[in-house]
Amino acid sequence: MGEPVATTTTGHSRPAPIVAEAAEGSGGQPPSSRGFAARVSLGKVFAPVSSEFLLIASTALLLTGFGLVMVLSATMAASLAAGEGPFETVMKQAVFAVLGIPLMFIASRMPVAFWKKIAWPALILAIAFQLLVFVPGLGVTNDGNQNWIQIGGLQAQPSEFLKLTLALWLGYVMFRKQSLLSSWKHVFIPVVPVGGLVIGIVAVGSEDLGTGLILMAILLGCLFFSGVKLRLFLIPAALVVFAAAYFAVTSPNRMARIMSSLVNFDSMACYNAAEGDCYQAVHGVWGLAGGGVFGLGLGNSREKYGWLPAKANDYIFSILGEELGLVGCLTVLVLFTLLAIGVFRIIRKTDDPFVRIASGGIIVWIIGQAIVNIGVVLRLLPVLGVPLPFMSQGGTSLMSVLIACGVLLSFARTLPVGAMSPSPADARPRRR
Repeated sequence: MGEPVATTTTGHSRPAPIVAEAAEGSGGQPPSSRGFAARVSLGKVFAPVSSEFLLIASTALLLTGFGLVMVLSATMAASLAAGEGPFETVMKQAVFAVLGIPLMFIASRMPVAFWKKIAWPALILAIAFQLLVFVPGLGVTNDGNQNWIQIGGLQAQPSEFLKLTLALWLGYVMFRKQSLLSSWKHVFIPVVPVGGLVIGIVAVGSEDLGTGLILMAILLGCLFFSGVKLRLFLIPAALVVFAAAYFAVTSPNRMARIMSSLVNFDSMACYNAAEGDCYQAVHGVWGLAGGGVFGLGLGNSREKYGWLPAKANDYIFSILGEELGLVGCLTVLVLFTLLAIGVFRIIRKTDDPFVRIASGGIIVWIIGQAIVNIGVVLRLLPVLGVPLPFMSQGGTSLMSVLIACGVLLSFARTLPVGAMSPSPADARPRRR
């Protein structure tokens, strides 16, 4: 047959356009369509994000960098005294930061449906991971708490991952029961049994009351943001207070810590103690007081030279205050405040109950733990042994909080990005 033709309105014939040949070699897709698909894919990668996303991501990165600097400053002298390089400790911490930051942004790309699907499996795996501390040869005891595992030269604290998975699980369960939360049975089951199991294996089995209290706060935070009635919220709150008091009074070690926080600094027994329950608390306050307004300068702490045992862990805020003064302490507090503002804006704007509840549990964990750590350093609270998020030495603590921020960033992606108001021309109805 001859070349296909088409008839024009004038009756003359002209060749018909051949589309198949133009699309040949591109899977049947015209070149213009392929270019458009590439632009769409690239646009998804560089799609604009909400202000909450930028606020949470920037504060998390700044706090992580701030923490690495303070860990280096707090541990450099001790590393040199031990015959190691000055960067030995901070490099170990930096490895977890290098791993945690990409994981944070990978987590931020996951859809909300992904976090709902893995809520149950993640909690089960985290509980199984926590149970490894009871395996002989793996579990490590430190200061009376058996809450670490050691494999080769690597030490980890499994309970750090319980905090995130508990918040996700509570968010999912309360989300599924959203229409039934007026009944106490649906509020308490399975929240109280499973939550009690998680808290019990940490606070009772591992004897880590500090982490147990943070887990209790996460449970109460999720219940609060789920919108349960006040009378139903007060019952688990009372149970948490009773459990915390019971765990405290039944342990001589914990009671000694509590009583040491009540000792007056004027007491000669506390002042002259070369060791004991109030020794570290006294030197922590002295470190803060010695910094003044502007501090002694980065790296010039005196307390880190053997006076403050937990200088890079529970008392790193004291070293921060001594070296950078009130200005440095306020800077860290402002960063934590900005992080909280970003998360509360997600809670206020979202229409998804799961996002609201899980975000509430995560921010109660991070900010609550920061308040507890700083309260211990200021001697307002007894020594509970919880790290300062982002800043204290501890790889699993840093990685878990960075992944948690990745979950928050994933939630922030669901928010509308700067709703653009239509122009007056667009607002007028079009005539047809």
